[in-house]
Amino acid sequence: MENWKKIKAITMDVDGVLTDGSLLAFDNHEMIRVFNAKDSFSIRVALMKGFVVGVFTGGNTEGVRNRFETCGVPSEDVYLGCRGKIDSFEDFCKRHSLDASEVLYIGDDVPDIPVLKAAGIGVVPADASEDALRIADYACELPGGKGCVREVIERVLRAQRKWFFEDEDYSKIF
Repeated sequence: MENWKKIKAITMDVDGVLTDGSLLAFDNHEMIRVFNAKDSFSIRVALMKGFVVGVFTGGNTEGVRNRFETCGVPSEDVYLGCRGKIDSFEDFCKRHSLDASEVLYIGDDVPDIPVLKAAGIGVVPADASEDALRIADYACELPGGKGCVREVIERVLRAQRKWFFEDEDYSKIF
């Protein structure tokens, strides 16, 4: 539990973490993803409490960037089209003057493993790949796209005694 108290930033993959990994593909090459509202709300609360949030995804659509913009994540902290997510993770840490030990990462599959290993706490959804599950520091009770991000953010904020909600502050920010 002590590691959870050191966390200053929460970073994550998209497909398989914030979504269940399903993609609806259209003829015009557009991809539709479904996000969990409770996960999104917890991202907003983390930002309200002073945490830095970053997103590293292989997806490369403005729809993904727009989703995080509505949560309050600055566009420069949303890394689209990532191939080799560790480079994006290192850039994120450097830009925010963070040691990797202060950053939690949530990923679900083989491309996430280098970041899961590098982060202070590597977290996977309950339905992560076997390889990712094997090296994770923490496996969620919930699967990707079904509240695992909320589970983790709530756990971090509770460990730091920051899991409380000020309606007035929320309405000012979002």
